[in-house]
Amino acid sequence: MEQHRTRPPQRPQRRQPPRPTSAGRRVPPVVVALRRLPNPRLTGIGAGLFAVAAMLVIAFLDQLLLDGEPLVYGVLFLLVSALTALWVRTADLVTAPIGMPIAFACGTLPIAGGGSGFGEQVMAVVTALAVQAGWLYGGTLIAGLISAVRKVWLMGQRQPVRRAPAPRTGAGPAAGARAGAGARAGAGAGAARAVRRG
Repeated sequence: MEQHRTRPPQRPQRRQPPRPTSAGRRVPPVVVALRRLPNPRLTGIGAGLFAVAAMLVIAFLDQLLLDGEPLVYGVLFLLVSALTALWVRTADLVTAPIGMPIAFACGTLPIAGGGSGFGEQVMAVVTALAVQAGWLYGGTLIAGLISAVRKVWLMGQRQPVRRAPAPRTGAGPAAGARAGAGARAGAGAGAARAVRRG
């Protein structure tokens, strides 16, 4: 008689919790906020135009709302300098710190004051640049540092491509020809022996 094999009841397998991976690490909220910001890639001319336009708008608003407060203008210039260095494309990183003094000088036109004459306006701008030289140097330094850090990081990302060693020329075909000649010689000797035995 056939005996029916009974399988022992299988115990339900417990699901193990997934192991924490590097992707599951908590990201600081500052990094999350920075990732949400727009990330355009401006050319050198585009970055310069952006900085000039931003400083002109800031200067007009500063003159309209705060009667040309230099502190507000200087702090916002530091912000514009950082954004310009972050948004310029990698091929034009050098242009970021170069364009910031031009943008700062253009922005001082609405808040410098001065008379109605051209000479008085120029003297007012020169005086404003001399008084606010700290903000000018600070923004230019920030743009230069950010550009340098981006350049170093880009150079670190470019790893040298290792090429595989090329095969020796002449060794492969010569070895193959020698092996083929040896095989043919062995086959001929075997056939001669078979004829002699027969």
